[in-house]
Amino acid sequence: MEYQTLSVDTKNLRLISRLQAALIWTDLELSWNTSDYEYDEVILPVTKVWTPELHVTNGIKTSMKHSSQDLLVYSNGTVKHNVIINAEINCEVNLFNYPFAFDECPVAIQAWTNDGCGTDLKLGTLKMVDGTHGDWQTESADYQKQRDDRNYIMVSLSIKYLNPFITLMLPSILLILADMISFSLPLTGGERNSFKVTLVLSFTMFLIILNDMLPGDSKCSPVIRTHFCICLVLLVVSMLISLMLTRLAKDGTVIFCSCFMRSSSGKERGRGRGG
Repeated sequence: MEYQTLSVDTKNLRLISRLQAALIWTDLELSWNTSDYEYDEVILPVTKVWTPELHVTNGIKTSMKHSSQDLLVYSNGTVKHNVIINAEINCEVNLFNYPFAFDECPVAIQAWTNDGCGTDLKLGTLKMVDGTHGDWQTESADYQKQRDDRNYIMVSLSIKYLNPFITLMLPSILLILADMISFSLPLTGGERNSFKVTLVLSFTMFLIILNDMLPGDSKCSPVIRTHFCICLVLLVVSMLISLMLTRLAKDGTVIFCSCFMRSSSGKERGRGRGG
């Protein structure tokens, strides 16, 4: 059997995989005597011969199709055929350490059987092909038998942290650094305040990107969410402090007293009219 991870849906926690199995089984009703028919092997159409079915029992969507329209039959009744199984599996990956997350996801392989009657599945060697796909990488794929009637392919997955680090972590660190250095800008003119507002809006965009990438109802919420929330709070607090300092530098006080000034000016105008 060959295993291949096609993609990993991080948002919905789905593992999309492809299995290609070389099936070998014995059907004594297909055997013949070579003295009557001299050839030791023949090719028959797959639609005319019974073929075993494999199921991914923990798959949300599974489909098995024949890799060819023919199969090979030997004189002793041995039949060889290849099938391809595409499966979408619910994989509860632990994303707490995102973007440095890694976990295992089981793919359950089972043949039809009922009360000892049916297909007895005996697995051979397992080969993994093409372990790189998007932000995820398949480290290994090994057989693991947990029940007598079901076998598992335990798939070890890990995130290639470089791309998420560059697109999410590094910009957040640079925005906080830029906010700290922005205090060197002059209070007058509004350049500092407008710059800090731009930083807050930019960080909000990163939060939207993060929300589209990560699930919202996983068992272990990614710690990067806490990191982004803390950074956003720091940016907003820094913006408010800058606004207060601008007010203080202009009027010498942070107390809003426009009502008092209007009432005082009104009294002065009244006195002018009376004089």
